[in-house]
Amino acid sequence: MRWKNVALLALAVLAVGCSSNSKKELPPAELPDFEEEVVLQKEWSRSIGEGQGKTFNMLVPAVEGDSIYAADVEGLVMALDRTTGKVLWKEDLELPVSGAVGAGYGLVLVGTLKGEIIALDASSGEEKWRAKVSSEVLAAPAINGDIVLVQTQDDRLIALDADTGSQRWIFENTPAVLTLRGTGSPVLTNSLAIAGLSSGKVIALDTQRGIPVWEQRVAIPQGRSELERVVDIDGGLLLSGGNLYVVSYQGRVAALDMESGRVLWQREASSSVGVAQGFGNVYVSLANGTVEGIDERSSSALWSNDALARRQLSAPEVFSSYIAVGDLEGYLHLISQVDGRFVGRARVDRDGLRARPLVVGDWLYAFGNGGKLVALTVK
Repeated sequence: MRWKNVALLALAVLAVGCSSNSKKELPPAELPDFEEEVVLQKEWSRSIGEGQGKTFNMLVPAVEGDSIYAADVEGLVMALDRTTGKVLWKEDLELPVSGAVGAGYGLVLVGTLKGEIIALDASSGEEKWRAKVSSEVLAAPAINGDIVLVQTQDDRLIALDADTGSQRWIFENTPAVLTLRGTGSPVLTNSLAIAGLSSGKVIALDTQRGIPVWEQRVAIPQGRSELERVVDIDGGLLLSGGNLYVVSYQGRVAALDMESGRVLWQREASSSVGVAQGFGNVYVSLANGTVEGIDERSSSALWSNDALARRQLSAPEVFSSYIAVGDLEGYLHLISQVDGRFVGRARVDRDGLRARPLVVGDWLYAFGNGGKLVALTVK
């Protein structure tokens, strides 16, 4: 790991909240009691090797059809039946995986700390190709059937041929002086390749040539020190309809028009994990542990739940009528979309739950830091 990332790993801990007025860091908030309204039922559970590892990875599984794909930090990649948990295949790449998992168009894609992209056959796990890129890959690659889009730690965007792995184009950005460890997964459509950068900007490129189509600043660096000026977009981008949702650390949460990059609305926020959208609202896990629901029409807060302060929350995900969010002790919390109250809770992995929950229909999948992959439904 480069010196920069060592410093930024510590900064990632800062990002999830600590006391700003005391030399002694405050402990995570105690879990509040509440009247349980919803029971999360475990349908199956499987161990995926070593899980997320110790370097603040965000290895999020991917669902394609009836299969779910997951990878651990040591290079174990597994395909499972998403309703039964039956193992369909597994491959040990024996490489430090740090960007996973991308899936689609018959491929399963992972990125490594050694700056490689490896494409596996989705039905068998057989390696189809591998390609070298400029630096570590800390988020899942995206695919649209024609190209595979990769965002590297040094803020480069690289398009690879989906069939062969050969490089189609590369777009270079100058990263910020100091950043959090990580990048968000890019968004890829047939015509646009979109990514959030460490500079607090979102950029959209033409998929065929890698030429900029639009650029929009979401956050403006402020403060005297480099720490105060960190405005990374690390939580990834969320595309819903024609709107693109994004949140930065020490910046803003915003909705952009996908085609033009025009800001539809924005609101001050600080998060390094991302947003969710549903019922005409946007939901965000803030760096201090507050979960907030935002009305898209007015950009005002509908509700705010601060009972999970300093619990190092995952990105939120919409699950039925609820918001699902994980924490550092491995609890998965269900929060009402209507008023932000707690309605359910289940413990997934005692090593913590850092990766965004994955929702497909009535099923929720949670991948714990220790490697436990659990499928849950509402009872």
